[in-house]
Amino acid sequence: MPGHIAVRARELIRQGCEARGIIILQGSVGKAPSKIMQYLKGRSSRLLQDEFPELKKRYWGRHLWARGYFCATVGTVTEETIRNYIANQLNENKDEIFKIEE
Repeated sequence: MPGHIAVRARELIRQGCEARGIIILQGSVGKAPSKIMQYLKGRSSRLLQDEFPELKKRYWGRHLWARGYFCATVGTVTEETIRNYIANQLNENKDEIFKIEE
């Protein structure tokens, strides 16, 4: 995804989460993961394709987002442990809590 589209996608996902009262912790989403991911992917896909007509042409009849997602329960793991794990992933940009990989 070109940079400006990725930035806009991140904004739309943040807005969608805010509208549902969901807090993003460094890219992690809580509450009913399968339904919320379906909602976020569908909403952001529609809005991105409306805003960037080139995406509508490129993804005509296809999915903008991959079908899957990853979700795991944390049990007794602390929020700090999760934040540290996510912060130490491959992306070097540690200033952003919602990273864009190019």
